[in-house]
Amino acid sequence: MRLRFYRDPETNEPHVYGHNVTEDEVEEVLSSPGEDRPGRDGSRVAIGRTGNGRYLPEIYAADPEPDSVFVITAYDLVGKPLLAYRRRLRKKGKR
Repeated sequence: MRLRFYRDPETNEPHVYGHNVTEDEVEEVLSSPGEDRPGRDGSRVAIGRTGNGRYLPEIYAADPEPDSVFVITAYDLVGKPLLAYRRRLRKKGKR
């Protein structure tokens, strides 16, 4: 799968860098998300765990190019949202 990233207009770097998330971590979660659900305005939200133990929600949209997605943002999942995600995984028997 090919990934394109939203770029921060001030830095021209992928927006995820501002959240200390690497492109490799984004690809890791998108290749095997624990949860992938509809978001707003045609976007999707994938949530998953990286190999180094970080939980990341990633907002992305379908890209016009075949086998490609446009990644809008990704950040650390912490606090109550993380607890809720873990609870949903337990109910699904994935954890």
